Amino acid sequence: MYQEITRGIRVSVNPTYLEGQSDPSQGHYVWAYQVTIANEGPDTVQLLTRHWKITDGRGQLHEVQGPGVVGEQPVLKPGESFEYTSGTPLSTPSGIMAGSYQMQASSGETFDAVVPAFSLDSPHEARRVN
Repeated sequence: MYQEITRGIRVSVNPTYLEGQSDPSQGHYVWAYQVTIANEGPDTVQLLTRHWKITDGRGQLHEVQGPGVVGEQPVLKPGESFEYTSGTPLSTPSGIMAGSYQMQASSGETFDAVVPAFSLDSPHEARRVN
């Protein structure tokens, strides 16, 4: 699991390779990622927008921006959390994702909660260290 805390907002991500939805012979690889956004701070916040940077194994960057996540813009009081699952396809057997959520505090102030960079690994990629 990958985690990052920004101003009391803990973002945790757990990616999973989806063998059944992937077709390596066609250069099609699919991952699901489960995200938990927990408000560990003192203020009520609302998730307004998302910004993802998805980089495939060839270094090609694809950015995704838009309102909310999975059609929602959750409001989180202190101690509350929101969980969702989404997914992404790649044309390579590995990649990396990172991003941010624009949050708005009850004071009206906005800030970006960091989504930690997380690895998209499939069993179809030879792993090397260095």
